[in-house]
Amino acid sequence: MDPYPTTGPRLQFLRDPGEFLAVAGDHLAADPVVSTVVASVAYRLSAQRADGVALPERNWWLVVRDAAGAVVGAGMRAAPFAPYPPFLLPMPDEAAVTLAAALHERGEDVPAVNGALPATELCAAELARLGGGRVEVAQHTRLHELGELIRPAPVPGHLTVATEDDLELATEWFAAFMGDADEQAGRPRGASAHEVPDRADMLRRIRGGRVWFWLDEAGRRVHLTAANPPSFGVARVGPVYTPPAERGRGWASNAVAEVSRRILAEGARACLFTDQANPTSNKIYAALGYRPVVDMANLVIAR
Repeated sequence: MDPYPTTGPRLQFLRDPGEFLAVAGDHLAADPVVSTVVASVAYRLSAQRADGVALPERNWWLVVRDAAGAVVGAGMRAAPFAPYPPFLLPMPDEAAVTLAAALHERGEDVPAVNGALPATELCAAELARLGGGRVEVAQHTRLHELGELIRPAPVPGHLTVATEDDLELATEWFAAFMGDADEQAGRPRGASAHEVPDRADMLRRIRGGRVWFWLDEAGRRVHLTAANPPSFGVARVGPVYTPPAERGRGWASNAVAEVSRRILAEGARACLFTDQANPTSNKIYAALGYRPVVDMANLVIAR
């Protein structure tokens, strides 16, 4: 697609995630922790497309260039869950406002925007001004990177990689993760839209060896931790889920520590998101050696 507009920050919308990676890859690689969500999704969907999986027509990938043509920002609209919010990486303030105007001119219904601040706030505010409504915060998140891993107090059991026999349980716990996180953060259950992998996607994750369970001393599955494959040398941990009856026993701390150790051992950097409204998870990850990198937000435009 042609860049928009012709003066000031230029926005280029692409349909092919592979083409997006070819154009914006150097920019993403320059700050791979901050770029983790966009980079990992782009790689995953590019691989699916190569396998013949049709991607939704609503998807797009954004490259932001300055007047000299240098890439200075990026984003995507590739969420598989309603209301299909764009996800924005850092970009010049003017570009975030220009993006809102471009989406409005394109006639796209954009009732939510996720991603890095302040770009997400500026884009959402301009969308609300142009289309009516007010911006509300659905969730404040914080991206962390692991420094030196600090081992937690050991607990009985061990980590094991999920197999295809775990498909149903893994899918169930992926689905339960965000609803339970909402409750723990004081939000109504289901307030946060999120991706629940379908059967084919979950099978891909399991076959890729990126889903793990913690088994207690009796061999029961008591916790799940997953991680994305590395993108530009960075792997993102999540989701991290312990059923309510098993919480408070150290399963999560030990599982995340071991998954993080394995990520470091494969030569990658480890990162993860926390919900700023959930002090328990923030405390756990800080104790393991995760340190804040950037604040992000999930915003909705209430009309």
